[in-house]
Amino acid sequence: MRDPYEVLGVQRNASAAAIKSAYRKLAKKHHPDNNKNDPKAAARFSEVNSANEIVGDEDKRKQFDRGEIDAEGKPRFQGFPGGGAGPRGAPGGGFEQYSFRTGGGPGGGGAGGGAAFEDILNSMFAGAAAGGGRGARGGRGGSQTFEFDGGGFGAPDLDVNVTMTVSLEEAVKGGEKRVRLPNGKELNVKIPAGVTSGQQIRLKGQGETVQGHRPGDLLIAITIAPHPVFKVDGDDLRVDLPITLYEAVLGGKVRVPVVGGAVELTVPKNTSSGRTFRLKGKGLPKSGGGSGDQFVTTRIMLPDGNDAELEALMQKWRDDHPYNPRSGMA
Repeated sequence: MRDPYEVLGVQRNASAAAIKSAYRKLAKKHHPDNNKNDPKAAARFSEVNSANEIVGDEDKRKQFDRGEIDAEGKPRFQGFPGGGAGPRGAPGGGFEQYSFRTGGGPGGGGAGGGAAFEDILNSMFAGAAAGGGRGARGGRGGSQTFEFDGGGFGAPDLDVNVTMTVSLEEAVKGGEKRVRLPNGKELNVKIPAGVTSGQQIRLKGQGETVQGHRPGDLLIAITIAPHPVFKVDGDDLRVDLPITLYEAVLGGKVRVPVVGGAVELTVPKNTSSGRTFRLKGKGLPKSGGGSGDQFVTTRIMLPDGNDAELEALMQKWRDDHPYNPRSGMA
């Protein structure tokens, strides 16, 4: 993954508030719900989330700045004890190889400085390396190769990014859903109650595996499927409520759907189409506790087909009570 500072478009000395602000803007810009015709939006959105997991976390940011972890949060190889970091770029993308040649006189000084290097190995691997070193000196001119996991340097990207679409009810109440990975593997994923569209679920060790490296992680970007009744607006829900002409004129109690049930809403007399009511606490769960609200907008619906009695009534009303609701418009 790219440098997380570069992904978020902030300087390395940026404040935590600036990083948070940049993350929110990019998350909104690249959210899959706002880019339904862009197949690459989910990948960009996931990259923004991964970058924020590093520099948006105080401890991880310090580790990254010190070079202890890479842009994916994986530990970097710090080199031999007492020495600097090893060379980058493991051959074949897996293990790094370090070779030395023994030879020369008993005092060392042959090709590659054999004796001195063996002393380093003796200090590193205790008696085991020491035994191997003696055998090398006896054979003269031999070559020994040690392999070890390169860690962050040259290590392949083993994380797997997928998108999971959940229903509004699953997002609110939580549950369990099966996800299929690109390699054909299937997993049951626990969906936490109150999950929001754009939230990322990380399953440690469920990504790709390569011998010599720790398994990657599975990163699941959540999207909430469109609902036939409710429209998600942050932590709030919005719903259009059809009402009859006589309910709008005379008022009355009307049942309104909410997630998981219904409540009764009192429609006042002379309610115009487009009037909005708020049902407090009937929205989505908030991350900090509590819930958003549900906003209900009335839509006056006339009966299908021609109704002679209604037409006659409206004609009489027009003649006896004329008014122009558009009088204030240019």
